[in-house]
Amino acid sequence: MTPKDKNQKSAISKSDAVYRTLKRAILDQALAAGTKLPEDSIGERLGVSRTIVRQALARLNGEGLIELRPRKGACVAQPSLEDGRNIFAVRRALESLVVDSLIGKLTPQQIRQLKTHVEAEDNARVNNKATSIQLAGEFHVLLATLTENDVLSRYVTELVSRSSLILSLYGRPHSPDCAVSEHRELIAALAENDREKACALMEHHIDAITTRALLTKDSEKDFPDLLAAYAKEEGL
Repeated sequence: MTPKDKNQKSAISKSDAVYRTLKRAILDQALAAGTKLPEDSIGERLGVSRTIVRQALARLNGEGLIELRPRKGACVAQPSLEDGRNIFAVRRALESLVVDSLIGKLTPQQIRQLKTHVEAEDNARVNNKATSIQLAGEFHVLLATLTENDVLSRYVTELVSRSSLILSLYGRPHSPDCAVSEHRELIAALAENDREKACALMEHHIDAITTRALLTKDSEKDFPDLLAAYAKEEGL
């Protein structure tokens, strides 16, 4: 590998870490809706260039988690409840399509992969609620990825991120036990190639998530230091 290739790989790795750091901070509401995201401040705090920060912000914008405003910079997105209803309506339709696409196509190895993921959810639900919620969303992304339909996977990934933001802003507390049990039931239906049951389970699951959208108060935090804990986990 040439020095140029190494530098490019390092830049991509750092950009991924900055993206994950900001995403977690947003979904945990450490960065509240409407918070400005100045490239220079973020770069200085995380020890990376503005170019790397800009790349991470572009990914977050693509997932609907931030807004890039001409001549005003970036800020954390502020979706309304109406936005939330629209997002979940589209997600319900697309995730039903995901399930329908997987019937009769999942291999034993892929079924094991899904079960392993849910086991990780189950292990996290007691000791790390934030990780449990994150893994619950990633379960849906994994399902979409297994369809091998890149367009469907991309849109589901975006919708999962957007709905996670909606829930962090408006959602009432939920039991991780529900997500784990419902995910296991869905896997069982997929393993049995039961299209009708699997689609019904997915629709019920998304409906249950949608009903948790309730207004909660916003929290305000000091911007300069709130990224430190998230950045530490990413090795920044």
